[in-house]
Amino acid sequence: MLAVDGPPAHEVPIEQARAGHEAETKQLSGRGEPVAEVRDVEVPAPYGTVPVRVYRPQGEGPLPLVAYVHGGGWMLGSVESFDTVVRALANASGAVTASIEYRLAPEDPFPAGLDDVLCAVRWLAANAARLGADPERLAIAGDSAGGNLATVAARRLRGELDLRLQALIYPVTDAGVNTPSYREFGEGYGLTAASMQRFWNLYLDGADGLDPDASPLRSDDLAGSPPALVLTAAADPLRDEGEAYAEALREAGVPVEARRVEGTVHGFLRWLAAASVSRRTVDEVGAALRAALA
Repeated sequence: MLAVDGPPAHEVPIEQARAGHEAETKQLSGRGEPVAEVRDVEVPAPYGTVPVRVYRPQGEGPLPLVAYVHGGGWMLGSVESFDTVVRALANASGAVTASIEYRLAPEDPFPAGLDDVLCAVRWLAANAARLGADPERLAIAGDSAGGNLATVAARRLRGELDLRLQALIYPVTDAGVNTPSYREFGEGYGLTAASMQRFWNLYLDGADGLDPDASPLRSDDLAGSPPALVLTAAADPLRDEGEAYAEALREAGVPVEARRVEGTVHGFLRWLAAASVSRRTVDEVGAALRAALA
């Protein structure tokens, strides 16, 4: 990645950055593995619809249901570019896995993406039977900015839905952009501090970054959130805030399993065709979901 010619990532025009992210992800993810069924649905929303791609693995009877929220700094990524990851996760978890195509910044800044995720998860729970899924066995998962949206949605939906697990992979949890891991890994490890600042600026669009719906680490009301799996990448600017969030959940009485994945940088979950640790991590997340949804 460092050898690629061109301007710094945070200076690349948005459409070019999106195209590059799609191409890189498809190349490093490789060909998706087969599942029993894939269907695209349109979830009704106040402004129109939220596209959701639903993956059903092999299995008889109603299966558990996992809502998946992709990463990309709230600006990049799509259901299409995360197809390989979500196929693998559906098979590893044994759950119907629904990938949410939420609106992106800067066209639709905070809280548009969060509103879409909330709308989609509520719809999935209410319509699980239509998808061959069990609404009583429901979880949410997400990576990076998707981890941010997933955990905020999990907190917002407590008492309304019984989410059995929130699986968060190197989640964004705080707009401060000022931790030791930002200073240590802010340049030269893929995701940069400058890129994260750009993502935050475009996502917030002037909104308060301390709002717990944007920065869940700032929440003083995490009690009652679903049990959590929090995985962080060892050489990642986001490492410290992810680990601090795991500790904040734990202090609020939420059961948490947290682990730092050594030898990795931000985004590695997508690179199934390039790194064996990616496959091991997908399998680990899948096993945690399988156990929680048994």
